[in-house]
Amino acid sequence: MKSTLAACLLATLAAPATADTTVGLLLPASGNYAALGQDIADGFRMALAEAGRDDITVIAQDTEAKPQTGLTAARKLIMQDQADVLVGVVSSAVLAAVRDVVDSAGVPLIVANAGNDEATGADCSPFITRISFSNSQLNRPMGEWMAEQGIRSVYTLAPDYAAGQQMIGAFTTAFEAGGGKVLGGEFTPFGKTEDFGPYLAKARASGAQALYVFYGGADAVSFVRQYDSFGLRDSMPLYSVGFLTAPLYLRSQGEAAEGVIGALHYLPMLDTPENTAFVDAYKTAHGDDMPSEYVVAGYDAGRLLLGALDTGATGRAAIAAALPKVAYTGPRGPLQIDPATNNIVQNVYVFETVKTDAGMSYRLLDTREQVRDAPNGCVMPE
Repeated sequence: MKSTLAACLLATLAAPATADTTVGLLLPASGNYAALGQDIADGFRMALAEAGRDDITVIAQDTEAKPQTGLTAARKLIMQDQADVLVGVVSSAVLAAVRDVVDSAGVPLIVANAGNDEATGADCSPFITRISFSNSQLNRPMGEWMAEQGIRSVYTLAPDYAAGQQMIGAFTTAFEAGGGKVLGGEFTPFGKTEDFGPYLAKARASGAQALYVFYGGADAVSFVRQYDSFGLRDSMPLYSVGFLTAPLYLRSQGEAAEGVIGALHYLPMLDTPENTAFVDAYKTAHGDDMPSEYVVAGYDAGRLLLGALDTGATGRAAIAAALPKVAYTGPRGPLQIDPATNNIVQNVYVFETVKTDAGMSYRLLDTREQVRDAPNGCVMPE
């Protein structure tokens, strides 16, 4: 769908090679998380177009959501392309892989998705600023909320890699602190599990009241469909960190996602002037699709960068120093960066996926305001 916004995007991408600021976009363009990378890229470029900037060149590199590929791509952007700032990273494993090269090169990285706790904890760096979330930041509130609802036992499932392990770990700690008990769980092979039936059977046999999971990418679509066909909806309701039924996947899940309850840092129907304007602009460019939390993360990454540049910051060190000082109210609510960790401070929304006359949507159940992480071993230089 052609639009004025789309034309602006093309103009931005066509910026001359002599532009004042070069941005390396470090995202998966192939593999299980390619759709996430595309949404983040769309949101980032949307922010640049909205600002009418013609002094920023964007160079994209495909990480394939693989650590070694991501590290090679980061090195190219830093050393060969001389990027002033990097934006992106979907996989927690990729973020862990690129951490040291980013830190040693002194190039600022705006993390637009990867949530591994260490990146803004024990492995924090003044050159890494996260505008997305940490794995604990989203799952801790959900564990607390479920315990408050009187749920006393759960079974957990997640993919077997850093993000899955940390998300389930943070949920478990919070849920059990609230009086709940995790009766069992499995970590499924990441990106390789096509049949979730055996895992769903173990969940049902556990006798737990509820099922709590984390899945994203293509796995989110297949898991929800298989959960629905397995007939667990009435006997074992499904809870999740909210990526499971987020807009990017809800398009394919349809009615199979009805009744799933999750927690996330963005919902497209938040009733605020900032979100209304954002959703309208996104639909103008992309038709009737709702913007996902990945689009918003890319957009906020762009807004964060623009805020730093608007201070007059030029060059890697100056941009890195300016990024944590940027704060504003955007589509997902008020945002700020915690100077103790360089991690975002933001609202977390508990919601239910519902069926409406207009199709599948979401119902807001609760808002946990301005959730922030403890330093968790992060010591920023003076």
